[in-house]
Amino acid sequence: MTKNATGRIDHEAELRKAGIRITRPRRIILRIVSETDDHPDAYEIFRRAVQEDKNISLSTVYRTMKLLEEHGTIQRHAFAGGPSRFEHAGEEHHDHLIDVETGDVIEFRSDKIEKLQDEIARELGYDILHHKLELYGRKRRSA
Repeated sequence: MTKNATGRIDHEAELRKAGIRITRPRRIILRIVSETDDHPDAYEIFRRAVQEDKNISLSTVYRTMKLLEEHGTIQRHAFAGGPSRFEHAGEEHHDHLIDVETGDVIEFRSDKIEKLQDEIARELGYDILHHKLELYGRKRRSA
């Protein structure tokens, strides 16, 4: 996959390679997706996009996100109780902690968890091909 100057997937280049026309609204959406470090849903991407171009529709955002997902440049996450959220594909494996009160998604990686998962799979006679771990919680209140 083509990478941009920041080392992330160049979504626009990938869609162009696939023969997909890049319109002005789509270019704005692709830039927003490329620059995001959070896990926005389609409406949040739409909210950011209309700040630049009032003519961008929510359906254009949905169609563009579907194209990116189909071409493997983003991943869709359906965290429980909320809308689908998106993140860049091809990044190093990580897991997610979702704050049930704020909706914030915190990425983390734990070698202990990875080792334990491998150990469990091995004991059961399996090799792990793929997995995802989602933890749901709320911030501890100080006593």
